[in-house]
Amino acid sequence: MGKIIAFANQKGGVGKTTTAINLAAALFDRGKRVLLCDFDPQGNATSGFGVDPRGLETSIYDLVVADEPDVKSAIVSTKWVDLIGANVNLAGAELDLIALERREYRLKDVLDRVKDDYEYIFIDCPPSLGLLTLNCLCAADSFLVPLQCEYYALEGLSQLMTTVRMVRKALNPKLEIEGVLLTMFDGRTNLSIQVVEEVKKHFPNEVYKTVVPRNVRLSEAPSHGKPITDYDRYCRGSEAYLELADEMLKKSEKRGK
Repeated sequence: MGKIIAFANQKGGVGKTTTAINLAAALFDRGKRVLLCDFDPQGNATSGFGVDPRGLETSIYDLVVADEPDVKSAIVSTKWVDLIGANVNLAGAELDLIALERREYRLKDVLDRVKDDYEYIFIDCPPSLGLLTLNCLCAADSFLVPLQCEYYALEGLSQLMTTVRMVRKALNPKLEIEGVLLTMFDGRTNLSIQVVEEVKKHFPNEVYKTVVPRNVRLSEAPSHGKPITDYDRYCRGSEAYLELADEMLKKSEKRGK
């Protein structure tokens, strides 16, 4: 049975989609079967794997509003991982879901149908704390927080953790924190170093040892529709995500999951 991990942070521009794409590809590189579900209306995780969001015959939106979703018809096989793509149709889902039964569990009901086919299922959450993100947190076994090494990082993290506590209490009591990943780290600045120290103080056991550096090649890869491991395998960004994959796998072994 696969493990479902949501990549969550209501702040935009923190490396959430970059991490979902490149960690998925790095785990594929390590021989794992991975499905990436794009649940962000911007569709960046979809295009990041070279799939045009506008050309999707069946998107994640079609699945979550359907009573009997044909999940396998929506899965696109890329060179690296399997993908359930998103496009702008998902932007209207917040309103559409309000009228539906089990509105917080629509995504869970979709992903549970294919959970046994993969070792990991990643959900790229939207940068908000609305009903779409609630669906992600209700579907997930755990959540991973990419955190930019900047001044307001901890403020955003505290808001997310408040939401997570509410979700645990009312909707998904088994939801765990997978880890906190520090992104866009610049060792030349005191601010980056201070943020790392502060986050480790608040989350001593959850912060990954691997830190993702600021790296131009990471920014370039999505425009070529490739993960960093394929675009430039030997750059610092690629090395970081391969290290993160190894660290995640070791953690999973220790937990027995």
